[in-house]
Amino acid sequence: MFENGVELDTEVSLRVLANMTGHKMRRIQSEIALEKELPWHWEPNVSYHCISTGDVDGLTYLRAAVKQQKIRYALVATWSLAAEDVRELRHWVNRGYIGRLDVYVGEMFLSQGRAIERRELINLCRESGGRLVIFRTHAKVIAIFGERFDCAIAGSANINTNPRVEEMIITVNSELAKFYKDFFDEIKSFERNFDEVKPWQPES
Repeated sequence: MFENGVELDTEVSLRVLANMTGHKMRRIQSEIALEKELPWHWEPNVSYHCISTGDVDGLTYLRAAVKQQKIRYALVATWSLAAEDVRELRHWVNRGYIGRLDVYVGEMFLSQGRAIERRELINLCRESGGRLVIFRTHAKVIAIFGERFDCAIAGSANINTNPRVEEMIITVNSELAKFYKDFFDEIKSFERNFDEVKPWQPES
């Protein structure tokens, strides 16, 4: 069994399973499923086409990139995500695995029912120097600028788990990552509390 990519012995596995929430179980199963199919090191100018029956969520693709390199900047666009997802993103930011993080989510996050997630996202984006944008969207895109490679991950999978057939395409290409970043940089949020945050620019 693996937890965050680390193989565990049987005794430790049983102990971990006994204390694991359903959310964490799904995360580990998602990670295992993706690791079985993808190479552990993504190659420049290669596209990886992935399709699943809902057992691989969008955050797992970002986790696979985080395990390969430190990420200077990440753009995450998703229609939906859960509070647990925000906490995992914060863990990566706090550990220095991700530098700046910009998050783009759907208008449902203006509702009272998403107040907790919205507050946590605001705090997370401010901590990383990024911004939160709430707007009308159904896009699922991750753009990554890292120490080893830049890439874009786009398709149908939200960050949170959704038990439906989902497809995602990973393209290790700086121009495509910049294409998505430039597009999302122009989007204005319904909430204007990040208007002062300038678009991220790579160091020259």
